[in-house]
This record gives sequence, structure tokens and C-alpha cells, in this order.
Amino acid sequence: MAIKPLWAALLALGITGAQAGDLLQAWQAARQHDPDMAVAQAALQAGQTRRDQASALWRPTVAATATGGAMGAQTSTAGASFSAPGFGTSSNVGFNTSVDNSLGARWSLGARMPLYSPERTAQGRKLALSADLADVQWQAAEQALMLQTAERYFAVALAQDALRLLQRQQVAVNKALVEAQDRFQLGDTPVTDTHEAAARARAIDAQVLAAEVDLQIAQRALADTTGWPADALEVAPAPALSSSLALPALPQWLDQAAAANPGLRQQTLAVEVARQDVAQYSRGAGTTVDLVAQASREHLGGSGRYGQGSNTAQQHLVGVQITVPLYTGGQRGAREQELLHLQAKAEAELERTRQQVAQQTRAAWLRLQAGTARTEAQNAALRASQARLDATQLGRQVGDRTTLDLLNAQNDAAAAELALAQLRTTLTLERLRLLALTGQLDERALHAATVDAPATK
Repeated sequence: MAIKPLWAALLALGITGAQAGDLLQAWQAARQHDPDMAVAQAALQAGQTRRDQASALWRPTVAATATGGAMGAQTSTAGASFSAPGFGTSSNVGFNTSVDNSLGARWSLGARMPLYSPERTAQGRKLALSADLADVQWQAAEQALMLQTAERYFAVALAQDALRLLQRQQVAVNKALVEAQDRFQLGDTPVTDTHEAAARARAIDAQVLAAEVDLQIAQRALADTTGWPADALEVAPAPALSSSLALPALPQWLDQAAAANPGLRQQTLAVEVARQDVAQYSRGAGTTVDLVAQASREHLGGSGRYGQGSNTAQQHLVGVQITVPLYTGGQRGAREQELLHLQAKAEAELERTRQQVAQQTRAAWLRLQAGTARTEAQNAALRASQARLDATQLGRQVGDRTTLDLLNAQNDAAAAELALAQLRTTLTLERLRLLALTGQLDERALHAATVDAPATK
């Protein structure tokens, strides 16, 4: 299943409205300000260098050494054959040289290019996989910060709605209190109405104060992420779900999550890295074939046991070097067994992650599938509570309802409106989480999360 149809279908679950995409602006600010992104960016850049490291494993290496200082040497040769013009040939000849505490110099130049090395091959593959893993970790970090920004953004939106509704209710309660006091003075209502209205007024004052604190906390959290000034934050509410569109089938989302979930991709790459670790220590992996070139010269001159003397030696070599480890004391075998167990652990973790991702995707899809019905039910509850409030207000005017009845109806209407706002926020975040689970959360999704939001009342 292609990404675009799933993504587009999910983003279409909004209604038209008048708000701009402020969540996208919040994310863009968070990407520049949040320290987690700086950490993820540095990790990504470090991971990208591993591809160059993998390529460098098969390039020639050149090394030069030079040594100088006080040196001494003694050589003794016996049983040699000697011949020279005019001297004939002599057998069983001995040669002795000696140079003590004299200045000497030694230099060498060598080049090596690997031709065959299973261990180096596995190391190169592991480096390439590590680079891929860094890319996926970056995507996961980016989507995690997107979700965190969205959660903090809508926490502010919900806190704004709660404060607005409580302030509106506070005005209505205070109005009811004044009305109850006036009617009590006229002898039209008992004093209990006045007491009930006063108690409700004090309670709503406390709720407004708590809501103001909640809003300040939510604004501070969003400001910490975005770098925006906390006292100037104004955000758009979450949009409502449309009842005219349905989600694509669950198997499509499960297939997409299995293919593109960042956490699942990370664990899959971790298994491949573990397999390459095992390959580095498998039987025969230590055998190497290298093309080598070497040149060296050593010179030592000075006085010795037999008088003045000097030694000079020069060597050069161009050829192929084969190295076969015959016995390592059991270290390679023990290391291979350890890595095999770690590979089994990574494979088990992959299966666990696969199950978790499928469960989370299924749960998010089911909650969204029920979102339309839940929204319609909550809308019906809001309409019913508003109708009850209108009827109670009319009944209070004609004396059929008490002040307490009116206050309860006002409270129920405000609670129903806040519950609808909470549901919209929950479903909006659920949509974003489903996109993140399937590796599709990006700036377009963040923009769509608020661009279609209804205007704040």
C-alpha cells in the first residue's frame, strides 16, 4: 500500500474552518530550539561518516617510521665460505663485527592494501548498517519531537478552552448570585438560594484560579520546547472529525507500520548489525590476503671491539602476504559464542517490537474508527445540555426552577462543551500518533492538524 493514499485519507478527517496552521510554526520553532534535536542532529552527522569509514577499509594504507639515537650492534658469523680475487677460496671462515655506543639511524616505508578479509567485509557492512541506523534514529527523534510539540501545543489549547468556559461560567454564576440576592430582598426566593449561589461562586472562583495555573504550566512547557515567550502564547483548538469519511482498512495500516515504523526499522537494523558482529568472528574470518610493499634502511657507524666499523642494511619487498590465525587461545571462539547469544537477543527484541507496533497501530486505528461516533454522541450531549440550560433559565424566570437547578444546568453545559474539546484534542493526537506509528508523520500532517480547526469562540 502506498504511503500517500493512507496519509491523505487520514488527513482528510477534518472539517473546514478559519484557523492558520500554528502547530507547524510551533514545530519549526522547536526544531531550532529544542536541545533534543541538537543531540539527534549531532548523532546523525556522526552516523553519516560511517559510510566513509566503510569505504576506507579497502583502500591502501601507507606508513613511515624513522628512528635515530645511540645504538650498538655485534654480529658473529662462523662456518662461512670466503672468496676474493687473488685470495682464492677459504672455508669455515668466521666474521665478527662490533660497534658500541654510536649514533645510528633507521627508517622504513610500507604500504598495504587488503585483497581478501572476511572480517573486514563484515566490519564494512556493519559500518554501512550503522549509518542507516543513524538515519532511522534521526527520523524517530524528529517524529518524537513532533508528537511532543503537538501534545504540548494542544495542552495549551485545551487549557485555554477550559479557562474560557470557566470564566464564562463564572460570569453566569455571579449573575445568578446577584439575581438571587435581589429576589431574596424582594421576598421572592428563600435565603438558601442565596447561600447556594454564593457557595457556587466561591467554588467557580477557585476553579478559575486552578485553570489559570494549568494554562501557565502548559504555556511554560510549550515555551520550553519552542523558545516562544510563555506569556504571549495563543494557539488554535483541535479540529473536529468529519462524519463523511472513513479510515482505510486496518490491514493497510498494519502493513505500512511493519514496513516504515521507525522503531521497528531500528530494531531490524540492530539485528543485521548483530549478524555482522558474528560474521567478524566466525571460522575463517581472520584469514587475510594483503598486497604489501616495504622498503627499509639501517645504518650504524662508530668504534667497536675491532676498531672503527659500520653496518648498513637495506631491504625492499613487493608481494602478497597471507595471514592465517591457527590458534588464539580460544578467544575468538568464545567471542563468537557471546555474539551469537547477543544476536538471538536482538532477534527476540525485534519480534517483541513487531508485536508492540502492531498492537499500538491497531489500538490507534480502533480509537479513531470510533471517533466519529464518539464525536456525534458528544455533540448530541452538548445540544441536550444546552437545551436543558435554556429550559432551566426559562423555568427559573417563571419560578418553576430554583437557582441551584440553573447553576447545575450551567455547569453541565460547560462540562459538555469542555468534554467535546477534550475529545477533539484526543482524536487529533491519535491521528498524529497513527501517522507516527506508520512512519508518515511530517510537516504536512502538523499543518493539517490545526489548519482546519474551527475558530475559538
